[in-house]
Amino acid sequence: MKKLAKGLLSVALTSMVLSSAMMGIAAPVKAAATPTKITLLGTSDIHGRFMPWDYALDGPNPNGSMTQLFTMIKEIRKENPNTVLLDAGDSIQDNSAELFNDQPQSPIMVAMNEMNYDAWAFGNHEFNFGLDVLDKVSSQYKGSVLAGNIYKENGERFLPAYTIIERGGIKIGVIGMNTPMITDFEKGTDHLDGLVIKNPVEETKKAVKELEGKVDVMIGLMHMGIENENGIPGTGVADIANAVPELTAIFAGHMHKLVKKEEINGVLITEPDKYGTHLSRIDLTFEKKDGKLVLTDKEATAVPVKGADGTPAVSDTALETKLQPFHEFARADANIVVAELKGMNLVEKNEIEGIPTVQIQETPLSDFFHEVMLYYSKADVVAHQIDNDKAKLDVGPIKKKDIAYNYQYAGGEITVYKVTGKDLKDYMEWAVGYFNSTRPGDVTVSFDPKRRASKYSTNDFFGGVKYEIDLTKPYGSRITNLRKLDETPIKATDTLKLGMNAYRMEALQAKGGALEGRKFEQLWSSKDNSAFGETGGTIRNRAIAYLKEVKKGVYEPKVQNNWKITGVDTTAPVRKDIVELINAGILSVPKTADGKYTNIASINIQDAVTKEEITELSAKVKINAAKFSTFKTKGEFYHQLNEARKAAEKSGTPTTNTQQKK
Repeated sequence: MKKLAKGLLSVALTSMVLSSAMMGIAAPVKAAATPTKITLLGTSDIHGRFMPWDYALDGPNPNGSMTQLFTMIKEIRKENPNTVLLDAGDSIQDNSAELFNDQPQSPIMVAMNEMNYDAWAFGNHEFNFGLDVLDKVSSQYKGSVLAGNIYKENGERFLPAYTIIERGGIKIGVIGMNTPMITDFEKGTDHLDGLVIKNPVEETKKAVKELEGKVDVMIGLMHMGIENENGIPGTGVADIANAVPELTAIFAGHMHKLVKKEEINGVLITEPDKYGTHLSRIDLTFEKKDGKLVLTDKEATAVPVKGADGTPAVSDTALETKLQPFHEFARADANIVVAELKGMNLVEKNEIEGIPTVQIQETPLSDFFHEVMLYYSKADVVAHQIDNDKAKLDVGPIKKKDIAYNYQYAGGEITVYKVTGKDLKDYMEWAVGYFNSTRPGDVTVSFDPKRRASKYSTNDFFGGVKYEIDLTKPYGSRITNLRKLDETPIKATDTLKLGMNAYRMEALQAKGGALEGRKFEQLWSSKDNSAFGETGGTIRNRAIAYLKEVKKGVYEPKVQNNWKITGVDTTAPVRKDIVELINAGILSVPKTADGKYTNIASINIQDAVTKEEITELSAKVKINAAKFSTFKTKGEFYHQLNEARKAAEKSGTPTTNTQQKK
């Protein structure tokens, strides 16, 4: 077994004896005849958000951070000194937190200590950098570290399964577990060498037995979501709640979901979403009855960093001051110039406001990421997504933050699988389900509303192949003329090497996925130790290395023209009027009711125009609606409306409804 560093072992021992007095929080109130209220606060999946700043992009991000959470936590501690603060893992990875792995201190550990966290249950991403780095970083933390279902090969626990915290005379047993999916996530690395990952359901049962008679209440601190992951039993806290009703409540995590309150088998469950955007809160009320301590009430919720009016919580200035050196270090790193872009911008300006060019056509930007992926993976085909509608990279210096801005999935890597031509086409058909089908008269490409809003259902692009997307064809039959770059058709029986993100592949293979139940041989991963490792193997870092080492600091893109969308009438003369009306703010691209997602329906020039639309748009250009009362289709109306608008602007005296009536 790989020798564990001393620091992590000392943390394990220390965590069992730390008391609330050592944590520097308000003195707990002793239990009395009156009810005693205990408040438990939980964070999870903070992923490096120690300050309200996105370091990879080098810009403010007030949606959530540890400094903002601290302001909220302080207020709750004033309200109830009997407060416990817990974290359910995935704290030290992402948002440039890994920059500090080889530095003397981690800003996450500094923040956790200043905030007086009582316990921290490791998440899967804590293991991303190997045990030596985890040892170095976690040994800086002063609270209890938990990982109850992780063992050494000799049968000893790697870390404690639980800790006992006392507040107001109430003894609270906190049981920490990590997702067993960690073995899949760390496949191809030595990050778990010497460790055995066990079933968290069974290990929770074991911890409960050990705590019986020692505590008044037991709380789960689990780096797992409610539902089983990819349909695998024992990977969700619902299974734990159903098997271990002795738990009063569970703080969940891992799945980046907001769960204010759910109850399963009598066990309260709450999850605070991700990135420090929410603070989970559980309130427990105890009373003495017949000389015994009885839990009389329990409540759970999740408190947002942003108020109902969108105002974010104030960032704690004292903690910000403490973290300022780390802030400056990370910002400087983001602004390092890695190359010069020459020749052309990587994304054209949107033709139509509200319809992102980067999502509806091949761009030199998507070709660039394919170029990088193909170069390092040696795959036949690669796939990736750009989840930033505002993606752009203009001629001039390319900084590290530019790569992050345009490829926003920090953990994205290249994993190569052995697939068939049928597997590839089925995946591609699923991917282009991102678009709505078109009808005769549609002059814009639009996005399926459910796919547009879904975490897993994004718009994947494919490199190393040529193809068309015919949106007049039904879902599942839209990919046409699929061929290799040398024009050789790809047959269903062909064997191919497909390079893509492993997380996407897992979602495709899961229940309901396009490749449900299919198994593929994994040939290579950019994050393998034999390749570029956890940090160096990300697409972001491969892109930076490609620019610096392969392109020698100069990148000149070439237009590839490998794929395109068909089935949309882009030649109709009235389309020009529609583009002008939208860009002038007169006509709107359809969006969801909450305005969060744009372009959820195509604009069709053959559809009947309503009196209401004629009245509304005529008012916007200050022209009498009666002028357009004879028009039947939207195409006719939009053309004449735009002509009237331009004529009025050219004359310099726009005609108002009142003037028309006179």
